[in-house]
Amino acid sequence: MIRTFHSGSATLVEMLASRSDSTTLNVAIRAASVLFMTALTAAAAQISIPLPFTDVPFTFQPMVVLIGGLALGPRLGVASQVLYLAAGIAGLPVFAASATLPPGAARLFGPTGGYLMSYPFAALVTGYLGARGFDRRYLTSVTAMLAGLVVIFAGGVLWLAMLVGPRAALVTGFYPFIVADLAKVLAAAGIMPGMWRLLGRSHEEHEDDSPRRSRR
Repeated sequence: MIRTFHSGSATLVEMLASRSDSTTLNVAIRAASVLFMTALTAAAAQISIPLPFTDVPFTFQPMVVLIGGLALGPRLGVASQVLYLAAGIAGLPVFAASATLPPGAARLFGPTGGYLMSYPFAALVTGYLGARGFDRRYLTSVTAMLAGLVVIFAGGVLWLAMLVGPRAALVTGFYPFIVADLAKVLAAAGIMPGMWRLLGRSHEEHEDDSPRRSRR
């Protein structure tokens, strides 16, 4: 069993931040977590594999968005992805490198715009479920990440359908990616439960050491 000790329905980041008695440090941990997840999303975009039959590249961004939502919760998760999109709109090289897709704000109006614009909503969904303890066990973590993945594909394919039509949108924006993304979810869903286990052991060790320190 994964111990939640006094965490209630807090997310991992909220739990780590709440361990600090300093309000400044608490805020700093939350802000740093948002910035880290924004940077990680940008980094994942650079690991992209272009496919010859579609303008939508294969990237690891969806997994980062989903795990980030679970770890940060709904508000911070959304903030990290809104910040990511804002950086891209401002012209920073945070979107996947592409010879065919437009840079900057124009990327949001291209074939991959629906996927990108769905990231804050996917983080909101997974964050909402994560804040209710879905990230504590593997099967519920899979469920939360699948819910977020549905949001990403829905946003991406619907947007693509407006550009190329429903059939072409499925052929170029859904079928080539769904199996690989499902496999990534099954592989990545163990990360958050594992982190909670480590946090639980750390908490237990800290409690075990406290009486010893008090007797010194």
